Amino acid sequence: MTGVPLPYWRLSLYYFFYFAFIGVFSPYFTLYLQGLSLSATDIALLMSQMQLMRLLAPTFWGWLADKRGRRVDIIRLSALCACVGFTGFFLTDNFLLMFVPMTLMAFFWSASLPLVESLTFAHLKDQPQRYSQIRVWGSVGFIVAVLLGGALLDDLPISDVPAMVFVVLLGILLMAFKLPEGLRIPRSGMAEAADEALASLGSVMRERRVWMLLLACFLMSSAHGVYYVFYSIHLDTLGYSKGMIGLLWSLGVLVEIGLFMIMAPLMKRYSLRALLLATYAVAAVRFLMIGWGGESLVLLLIAQTLHGVSFGVHHAASIAAVNQWFPRHIHARGQALYSSLSFGGGGLFGGVISGLVWEPLGAGWAFTLGSVFALAGWFCIAKGMTSDPEAPNSAALVR
Repeated sequence: MTGVPLPYWRLSLYYFFYFAFIGVFSPYFTLYLQGLSLSATDIALLMSQMQLMRLLAPTFWGWLADKRGRRVDIIRLSALCACVGFTGFFLTDNFLLMFVPMTLMAFFWSASLPLVESLTFAHLKDQPQRYSQIRVWGSVGFIVAVLLGGALLDDLPISDVPAMVFVVLLGILLMAFKLPEGLRIPRSGMAEAADEALASLGSVMRERRVWMLLLACFLMSSAHGVYYVFYSIHLDTLGYSKGMIGLLWSLGVLVEIGLFMIMAPLMKRYSLRALLLATYAVAAVRFLMIGWGGESLVLLLIAQTLHGVSFGVHHAASIAAVNQWFPRHIHARGQALYSSLSFGGGGLFGGVISGLVWEPLGAGWAFTLGSVFALAGWFCIAKGMTSDPEAPNSAALVR
């Protein structure tokens, strides 16, 4: 790839639209479903398809990409199929029938990010420090989408949310066809390498500190399940405008970006174990504030600033531990396992459980359950992570 210019803007704009989708979908699609008079349990079950597909789909799409040796073809196909799948929301508002477009869209949408991450590093090659300069545009996309979406929905009916989501999906599709293929990985000896990697992965996973960390990450994502499914509904019920809901979501991501940018000095000053213990304690307090103090805008503002710790610092410290404990030849598998178990499995479990608790017990106890999950995660780190990995000297990570 020597002499080939970095496709900076094509990669950056893909990240922009990809995370702009989350900025429209996560805060506002639950409000759309609530507007259809669906119960909290029904909303949680529908939204859980996103986490279920994040648990199952990346493994299949990664295998397919390895088999074909090309990533961009699959990224383009997945973007097209996600758009086609989502059109089902324009044809039905029946709870059971909506499972079809939700599952199709989630299955294909979740396929692309791991492949785009791999593609980005293939293009960066000998300058991986520039990754954060590209990935930061994803956070910009999220903030633009959540703020613009909130402002629009203060004037437009909530029934327009599917159209807003579809426009962003079309942006992902457009940028997918702008992405250039990167350097292919040599395929010689891949079967032998795969067998060796699988054996190494099993050996690492038998270490107590590793599976206790992954269990803790599962619990942290479970704690956030109620937040990602019901936070907007909670604020809407309390009388906050769509614009204010968007501002609160954006505040959390802005603080998260700032903390990502200073993770390198934080990791030099504090051990990963200490950072992780702090994130679980902060998460437990944060969800109690949201659940029981939502009437106070001041408390909500404080709670959203804590998102930078409960998600941002936790994510960066967890990735650092996984990178340190999993040998280089199984780094990718270790990160995929972390992502699937935490964001996929944990998010699915937390979202469904919170849906079952929301209506009979109310928002306060649903968010309290999130705090309980966070405290359980704190216990896993305290008891399981008795030795601290040396933090790698790497560039800051950005959402």
